[in-house]
Amino acid sequence: MHPALSVIFFTVVSGAGYGLFMLLAVAGLFAGLVVAEMGITATVLGLVMISIGLASSTLHLANPKNAWRSFLRFRSSWLSREAVFAVLFYVPALLYGWAWWVEADTNSLWWFILSCIVFAGALLTVFSTGMIYACLKTIRQWNTPITPANYVFISIMHGALLLLCLYLFIVVQPVARQELALLALATSLLAGLMKMVYYGWIGKPAGPSINTATGFNRATVRLLDIGHSGDNFLTQEFSFVVSPGRIMALRILSLVLSFIVPIIVIAVMLNGAWHASAAVLGFVSSLLGILIERWLFFAEAKHVVNLYHGAQRT
Repeated sequence: MHPALSVIFFTVVSGAGYGLFMLLAVAGLFAGLVVAEMGITATVLGLVMISIGLASSTLHLANPKNAWRSFLRFRSSWLSREAVFAVLFYVPALLYGWAWWVEADTNSLWWFILSCIVFAGALLTVFSTGMIYACLKTIRQWNTPITPANYVFISIMHGALLLLCLYLFIVVQPVARQELALLALATSLLAGLMKMVYYGWIGKPAGPSINTATGFNRATVRLLDIGHSGDNFLTQEFSFVVSPGRIMALRILSLVLSFIVPIIVIAVMLNGAWHASAAVLGFVSSLLGILIERWLFFAEAKHVVNLYHGAQRT
């Protein structure tokens, strides 16, 4: 599939914003993990990231003014569900930020309910984004429960890294920094493991081939006429050729930046080097790595329509 840079930017940046809200909603339930200044800053930062990402998602549309149509198919379209959840999320998110501003009682029942709504809203939005791709049976590399799981785990990882950065910058006496660092370490390990599982999944040659498409399974089938002499919409949007060497190099770079660098940074901090700049380095490295990962997510996806344009297997 042709990688759409605006969609890549949207899923990564907005995903990090939603992940920050998920981790903030959980951490805010425990006394001492989050202070009011940190809650307010995290709310503003999360909403800014979400808003920038959502705005960028319209750039790949041929006619952005028709983006409102994405809200009309909630019962049947994961894209529509994502759009509805993303817009509705602003209500509890803003209310949550206001609660931090007035220093509401974090031990009350209504605070617990609001935190659960914020967590669920962010989780549903990220899950819906992943399901947009996972529900496509025409693309084997996407059509797996691992796809939305990857989106959710990476979002939570970025949320944990961001929360750790804010804590080290804002809290004067960081008594809970070790707990947040361990949380960021655990989410980075889980997200990296899930990504490795995904790479193992798409590496299996189990997808449709030209043989299964034509029903001739006794010998290799070769198309003598692919029906066109140049590029068309299908070949431009659903066919993207990248050399195996480049794919492998980008995979390694992505894994190193996304997971290994943050894990090393957190390990160094746990050994006593508590520097906020180091935490920022870990988050920025992971963000850049996931941008590469998301580009590969599109570039490695093979639509079945390619079988009718000369491909042997998808």
